[in-house]
Amino acid sequence: MKQLALDIGLTTGPTLEGYFAGPNEAALHHLRLWLGGAGHAHQLSPVPTYLWGESGSGKTHLLEGVRAALAGQGARVGWLHAGLHEPPEFDEGWAAVLLDDVHLYTAVQQHAAFNWFVNAQSLQRGVVAAGLLPPADLPLREDLRTRLGWGHVFALHVLTEAERRAVLRQAADARGVMLSDDVLNYMLHRFSRDLGSLMELLVQLDAFALQTQRAITIPLIRAMLENE
Repeated sequence: MKQLALDIGLTTGPTLEGYFAGPNEAALHHLRLWLGGAGHAHQLSPVPTYLWGESGSGKTHLLEGVRAALAGQGARVGWLHAGLHEPPEFDEGWAAVLLDDVHLYTAVQQHAAFNWFVNAQSLQRGVVAAGLLPPADLPLREDLRTRLGWGHVFALHVLTEAERRAVLRQAADARGVMLSDDVLNYMLHRFSRDLGSLMELLVQLDAFALQTQRAITIPLIRAMLENE
């Protein structure tokens, strides 16, 4: 059967605290040190960070987590992704520049990303970017591609099914929720491999089960999706 993409109105945004690192602990540790290494958001290290890996490895989750952490410090950031077809001009009030899905950038987006990158560097602001491929293999203009590989580069890996199963089971137990093996199999095989999305699904399933006074079963999941 066709795998479903999870898009059911997430109640909370991704955070670094909500990212289960597994084999990606080095990248998470680096970002936490980067965020906590200065007393003011504008003093973030200007050395760029680039995250790459296949879909489901948590690249966007980490960028969103960085943005949420900076927002918690009262800082604003520039956020460029492949769906933003008309990027704004660089804003000197930004504490950092976040570039997501850089492998998909159009010529216009590449021009904006390069401009943002150069301005951020000149003003000693942070840059965190993410893409599907390592810097050397990115189908981008040379000046942007080489800059993305200047600093810290981390390869992210998708958690194995066993790791995702263990994390979901632990999270369910912590909420006092019973997940049968059939339900876990359904969640793991029908929805996004991204653990953050699966955890959000668990939260919504728990709320829907309480609301309807039903146990979490495959029919309950289907009923919840039909009500979205």
